[in-house]
Amino acid sequence: MARTEIRIGGLGGQGIILCGAIIGKAAAIYSGKHATLIQAFGPEARGSACSAQVMVSDEVIGYPYIKAPDILVLLSQDAFNQFVPRLKPGGMVLYESELVDVSAKLPEGAAASGIPATRFAEELGRRLVLNIIMVGFVNGVTELFSADAMQKAVANSVPKGTEDLNLRALARGYEYGLERRHKA
Repeated sequence: MARTEIRIGGLGGQGIILCGAIIGKAAAIYSGKHATLIQAFGPEARGSACSAQVMVSDEVIGYPYIKAPDILVLLSQDAFNQFVPRLKPGGMVLYESELVDVSAKLPEGAAASGIPATRFAEELGRRLVLNIIMVGFVNGVTELFSADAMQKAVANSVPKGTEDLNLRALARGYEYGLERRHKA
């Protein structure tokens, strides 16, 4: 991996910034890579547009802003509409399949894969872990980091006492992502 640019988009309250922070930790702390995180959100605490830009590289990152991401991780239709036109040619769109419709506007050559992360989170008993399921899905599809690096990053990032639930959520997303990767 020379350099991978990831933009995560959704709504405030979905855990978008935490997704980016976990990916950055998996890269910088547990995989020996360089990583940057830039976050953007509206003034409202929940429900407004929210995004995170994560850059991961084998080399020092001199400019942390993403213009054309390699990977889009999308948890809302508004995020899809806003960010998909900027996807790098041949890029990848990973999305919450029950919240985002990608049928009409995918750029030519883009790969797309969805996961019903909200439903999986509800099956685990906490809708709030949908972001951790997405992190696992991203890693399962892309295999950017080892499963161990991602597990450590999640365990180190979530509130004390919720580690087991979040690690189960991570595993659920990761397994689903691996299935999608091997079917592609």
